[in-house]
Amino acid sequence: MDHEHHHHVGVEQQDGRALTRSAISATAHCLTGCAIGEVLGMVIGTALGWGNLATIVLAIALAFLFGYSLTIVPVLRAGVGLGAAIGVAFAADTLSITVMEIVDNLFMVLIPGAMDAGLTSWLFWLSLAAALAIAFVLTVPVNRALIRRGKGHAVVHQYH
Repeated sequence: MDHEHHHHVGVEQQDGRALTRSAISATAHCLTGCAIGEVLGMVIGTALGWGNLATIVLAIALAFLFGYSLTIVPVLRAGVGLGAAIGVAFAADTLSITVMEIVDNLFMVLIPGAMDAGLTSWLFWLSLAAALAIAFVLTVPVNRALIRRGKGHAVVHQYH
């Protein structure tokens, strides 16, 4: 009897670990898209001498664009129609990209001088790296909760 119970705990732990792993991979996947968009947005905005708000808006738009693209492309390759693929990407990534972008941009705005530091400044890149790292850590539990409920990237995995 005890043995049975013990085995059950083991399986749950294993599932938990697998869940965390897949949450981390989903988050890393989303972070890649977000980071590309974020860095591009910050670089373009800063290079064009835009204000912080315009730069952040651009960075967020690009982050969503790249974040979704990285999900849509593999799903399309699995032979799903574009409409369905976009639906899957929206379902899988909207929340995690949103959380990531809020944290990331908030952090950039909160660090004194980070946005004004300019592209040649280590403060700018260090701040962005730190912002993305913190966003990553905060987004993993969000993705984990979604996957656990069969949403988020759990939806995408059907197509892999």
